[in-house]
Amino acid sequence: MLELQYPKLWRLASFAGLGVVLTGTLIPPHWLWPDDPRSAFSVSDKWLHGMTFAFLAVWFSGQYARSSYWRIALGLIAFGLLIEVLQRAVSYRSAESGDMLADAIGIGAGLLIAMAGAGGWSVHLETWLRKRIG
Repeated sequence: MLELQYPKLWRLASFAGLGVVLTGTLIPPHWLWPDDPRSAFSVSDKWLHGMTFAFLAVWFSGQYARSSYWRIALGLIAFGLLIEVLQRAVSYRSAESGDMLADAIGIGAGLLIAMAGAGGWSVHLETWLRKRIG
């Protein structure tokens, strides 16, 4: 982990975020999309997977050094696999290899964004907040 002033708070926020994502992937789809979720959801599902995992990759790149990006990638791939296994276990969801591909593409995109300058963003945020708050 990078030199952060509040590492426990960042970890707590990270676990909470992963919990929100996991919950969102396991609740019945009609809770989120009440109007025939299958019509628009089939195409947007892959985009949603990709964008979610890109966000997660950028999120974790804010707390970890570039040398740990491969660990972020492996951890998020494992998280995506866990999601698919759990979705297969419930009757109202389905596991799809296309979801894993979308996850992997999102992870790659997120880590490219991190390498392009977004990595370590949480250190910058803490520094900015410290200056603002005093």
